[in-house]
Amino acid sequence: MTDPTVILGIESSCDETSCALVADGRRVLANVVASQIDMHARFGGVVPEIASRAHVEAVNSVIERALAQAGVAPRSLAAVAVTNEPGLIGSLLVGLMAAKTLAWTWGLPLIGVNHVYAHAVAAALDGEPVEYPAVALICSGGHTALYRCEGPTRMTLLGTTIDDAAGEAFDKAAKILGLSYPGGPAIQKAAEHGDGARVPFPRSLLRGASLDFSFSGLKTALLYHVNGVPGARAARPRRQAGPARLRRKTQPHAGEGVERFTGQEIADVAASFQAAVVDTLRIKLRRAAELVSAKSIILGGGVAANAALRAAVTGLAEKLRIPLRLPKFAYCLDNAAMVAAMGYYHLQEGKVDTLELEANPTVRG
Repeated sequence: MTDPTVILGIESSCDETSCALVADGRRVLANVVASQIDMHARFGGVVPEIASRAHVEAVNSVIERALAQAGVAPRSLAAVAVTNEPGLIGSLLVGLMAAKTLAWTWGLPLIGVNHVYAHAVAAALDGEPVEYPAVALICSGGHTALYRCEGPTRMTLLGTTIDDAAGEAFDKAAKILGLSYPGGPAIQKAAEHGDGARVPFPRSLLRGASLDFSFSGLKTALLYHVNGVPGARAARPRRQAGPARLRRKTQPHAGEGVERFTGQEIADVAASFQAAVVDTLRIKLRRAAELVSAKSIILGGGVAANAALRAAVTGLAEKLRIPLRLPKFAYCLDNAAMVAAMGYYHLQEGKVDTLELEANPTVRG
């Protein structure tokens, strides 16, 4: 029996500092995460400068704790994998420098990993391999995209957001409704006793059979509903080069007007907003699954922890009779286990990097 191939992974693309050790791409030996949620909650979002400093303070500790938890010595490692794209540049650099230092010190291969792609292999952690071809819906605070997956490292972009990501839409909605940060869990909690059909929020499906997403108009519709703007319609999404945000000069400020809502009304609005997001994701996912003739459906990213989305996708998979691969909740949010897993598949294909590896804050497909 051969020894397992153990990869050490490091993740620091946004506001989670994480180190993990994973054997043979699926068996998690340790996954340590240092969260920064409390640091950023007062600002209602991630502050890049604060995130970078927090990574510097936490990175050595999470590495030491992961190695101790796994009971693995450096000499037993096969490689060091690290998220080098996409993400906040200052945050990425902290993890990248730590990984380079370990790889150089221990004489190990260095493997750069795309954070978004890594979410697609999270569903197989501590589970069975995924059957390909698969369609993956990756939805988080910064990304909402559909991919055709021919294998763990072979992914083709089918559609992406033209403005807000799903998680970003939840954060903005929570702020408008006066709820806490992060917005996803806050909206879900508020929606538990709400009526998702109470407010007829729009489902922005774009033209034809598009697989792209747009949630900015939905956010605007919520804002107008809360502020009681009569006859107002959501801004129509339009495609722009690069990251886009739709703004209207006459748009009321977030939070105004919510004080006139009862607790039940806020629950109904939250449930209706959540239903609109989930319906849009489900409809696009079905289109992609049929286009790809998928043998598996993969859900990944922080929004994959949303109970309503998990239920909707479970129902879709049952209707289509396609196996669904849902990641455990610990692997929905940013974590190094998925980075180490992706590093394993890159290593199997002989794809390693040099110490010249650079951080890239932008999304590549």
